[in-house]
Amino acid sequence: MCAKTSVCARQDLIEDEIWLNKEKVPFSKRLQNCLKEIKARAASENSVDPIFLHLKIRACSENNFPTAAGLASSAAGYACFVFALAKLYKVKSDISFYCKIGFCSACRSVYGGFVRWHAGSKPDGSDSVATQIADASHWPEMRALILVVGDKKKETSSTGGMAVSVKTSELMRHRVEYCVPQRTELIVDAIKNKDFPKFAEITMKDSNQFHAICLDSYPPFVYIE
Repeated sequence: MCAKTSVCARQDLIEDEIWLNKEKVPFSKRLQNCLKEIKARAASENSVDPIFLHLKIRACSENNFPTAAGLASSAAGYACFVFALAKLYKVKSDISFYCKIGFCSACRSVYGGFVRWHAGSKPDGSDSVATQIADASHWPEMRALILVVGDKKKETSSTGGMAVSVKTSELMRHRVEYCVPQRTELIVDAIKNKDFPKFAEITMKDSNQFHAICLDSYPPFVYIE
């Protein structure tokens, strides 16, 4: 499973474009924000000729797995998009924060292997970034088996569902305050020690709680098939 994205800046373009799986789609506000921030960073780093920053871009992205079906296509897509932009404009800064501007969990998709997303404490969210716990070679026996039982688009988007849960779910508040901090430390320790039974237990408990929060939200929604 992977997403591939290429980006070019051209003089003959009259607007910024993005093509997804060979079909032109709207250049959304989120994409605009990512582009704006990366260009601003490039300007502050003086990494490219200022004239280059005024050219329109064309981005072409392809997924080899279903889009918007619960397989993190948005996270992969935005991470690819921002990474490609950073290469185009020769931005040297850590791009994890800029990925989050497009889609929050995209910050985790920048790195390979095992990654931790830090909550941070600053009001502007600038310290809420991802860091790599260990690369893929740390635990070569670990494999992810994905069985696609349905490839239709989710009825409730990830962003929309999260917004409902944050506003209405009491279990969500309990999870954020008590469960997440404890489980994060436990699973980081399990990864570092290659403790699969503990890793699997925490993963399943967290998955079960996620679906419980969906049902605890109002109106409730379901992602599991």
